[in-house]
Formats: sequence, structure tokens, C-alpha cells
Amino acid sequence: MKKQYKVGSLFAGVGGICLGFTNAQNPDAEYVMSWANEIDEFACETYRTNFKHTLLEGDINMVLHPENSDDIEYYSQLHEKILAEPIDILNGGFPCQAFSIAGEQKGFDDERGNLFMSFIDLISQLNAKFGKKPRILFLENVKNLKAHDKGRTYQVIKSKLEASGYIIKEMVLNTMLYSDLPQNRERIYIIGFLNKEDADQFTMFDNLTPFQKKKGTEERAEDVKKIIDYSVEDKLYFYTRERYPHYFVTEEEFKELEGEKNIRINLTEAITEMYQFYQLRRGQYVRKNQSDVCPTLTANMGTGGHNVPLILTPSGIRKLTPAETFKLQGFPVGNGYCLPTTYKGKAYGNSHLYKQAGNAVSVPVITLIAEEILRLLQNNKQPE
Repeated sequence: MKKQYKVGSLFAGVGGICLGFTNAQNPDAEYVMSWANEIDEFACETYRTNFKHTLLEGDINMVLHPENSDDIEYYSQLHEKILAEPIDILNGGFPCQAFSIAGEQKGFDDERGNLFMSFIDLISQLNAKFGKKPRILFLENVKNLKAHDKGRTYQVIKSKLEASGYIIKEMVLNTMLYSDLPQNRERIYIIGFLNKEDADQFTMFDNLTPFQKKKGTEERAEDVKKIIDYSVEDKLYFYTRERYPHYFVTEEEFKELEGEKNIRINLTEAITEMYQFYQLRRGQYVRKNQSDVCPTLTANMGTGGHNVPLILTPSGIRKLTPAETFKLQGFPVGNGYCLPTTYKGKAYGNSHLYKQAGNAVSVPVITLIAEEILRLLQNNKQPE
């Protein structure tokens, strides 16, 4: 029987980090989810659709301190569950909007930035009850976290983790370099080790070369083909002159608009290659992504926000479907991972799915790191 390491997950979203850990392969050991926490009700519905373990739905601050909530009975039950047993690994992608370039970068001035402290709070409560802290911490966030406020934000986070007894190692990794996913997505991965022996054996971040995947244009095109469904014909996703005339302005029409509009966009002229990704940026201009991969998926990509990835298919120019955005994050949609279609008797809106995919993690990158952690856990077995 394999050795099992119990995992708890904060800010679990739709389960990307959880899936990344449970996908980790080792002949003698495996990760087992103890519980996960998420506050967004739509993300919770997607999570429940795909996972059977305990999901603690609600505000983590209320879960940890039920006495401060408006529903003490409900949150007291969640509090009991989150402290039901000791865990070996505590992971989570704490809200990144407070630190992201796409957001306003308010950091700890934004209440979402302060949600990081729930990790410290939970570690303290687990230690108080069981005399045992999680052996490993695993955190994920936007690349800009380390540079935010001239590095001071990250130093606060690191010092809090170190004060809780952890040795910290961090690295920024780009999804397109460490997986087969054709997406440009740079994220910081922060790992805390309670034991020096574990920290010393985790050398992945010291030499990343063996883990890198360098691919050419043709290889990337093959990766794209595995994700994009070129048979989609649903008009909902297509950009046509009839629906978006301002994105198909000819030179002649632009001359007539002179004085009224100084930006001309014509998607037909700009988007000319299959198996490539283009960006419609703030409705102002179109550009081909030069890396042969999809630009970073964002939470507002389905609403015509800052960054809308577009592709050329035999049926025309369209945006990505929700399923494609999940696949670009490594979720096996159609092969064991399902997207909800209804919720509370109503259709489950695509806008929720686009937001969830944009906020999610790249599952294979999580698995890559999780396997290295699992290997060292087995090498440094501790008494039960």
C-alpha cells in the first residue's frame, strides 16, 4: 500500500492545485486530499462536480473564527472539519488580484491581499490542536508579487512564513517552458519546508534545465491542435462583421470616419494564420502572439476585457470556448473533468467559466513540482 500524504487546500478555486497534487506519480507514495476551501459559489459548483472530498464553502476568515460570522452554527461546523485531522501539505493560490499587473496592485491595502494571513492563522491553529504543523507549504501567485511595492510585499510574506518555522524557496516559472501547454503564463511558486532535510533535498529550483521543454513552431502547432476544437460552429463565439462592425473597418470606411475615430481594426486583415493565437487588446488593436502560444489567460477574457485571445478556424475568427480555456490550463475536460451546465435550475453562464479558467493554475506545472516534493518526502520518511 502506498504511503499517503494528506493535503489541505485554501482558495482552491476549481481545483487546479488539488488536481496537480493528486496527479503526481510515485511508485511508493501519493497525495490524498483531506479538504479544500473556496468562497465563490460558482467555483464551488465546478469543484463539487469534479471532486468528492470535503469542500468547505465559505469565507476562510469565518471558517477560522466562527465567532466573528453572521452564521456561527454553519461556520462552527466548517471550523471542526478544517481541524479534523493534521495535514502534511497545506497549499493554495491566495487571491492575486491585489498584486497583479492586470489589477490595481494595491497589495496589502486591498483586503484580498490580507487573505494571505489565513495561512499563518491556520498553521497556528493546527499546531495548537495537534502539536504539529504541515510539513510542506505550497503557494502560487502572480509573478508581480515579488516585485510589488519594490519587493516589500514579498518580504512581508516570506518573513511571516519564516516566523512560522518554514524555510522558503521560490521561483517564477512559465507554463510554456515547463509543460506541453501552449500558454505564456508566468507565476511564482513558493514552497515552505518545515524540516531542513526536506529543504536541502529540494534542488529543482537550483537547476531547472532538466525540467524545461523547448519547442519549435511546428511542435507548438501540434500542442495547439490537441486543445482547440476546429469544428466549433456555435455563432456565440465568432467575431463577424454583422456582430462587430467596428472590428472589420475597411480603409475606405475608415476615411469616412476621419475625425470621429482614429483607430482602425480589421480582424480579417490582422488574423491570417491557423494554429496561432492573436490578442484583441482593450478593443484598441490586434497582435499576433510571437511565442506561438496563447497569451496569459485572464479572468475577464470572456467579457471583452483587457486580453481576449482570438483564433482563426475554417469557420472564421472566434474567441476560445470555455472548455478550450480550461484545457489551456491542463484540465482534462472531456476526459474526466466536467464543466457544469446548470446551477440552481438555471444555465451555468460561460462568464463564470472564463473567470474560473483565468484565475486557475496550470495543472501540469503543479504536478511537476508536486512530484519533486513527493520524492523528497519519501526519501526523508518520518516516524508515524
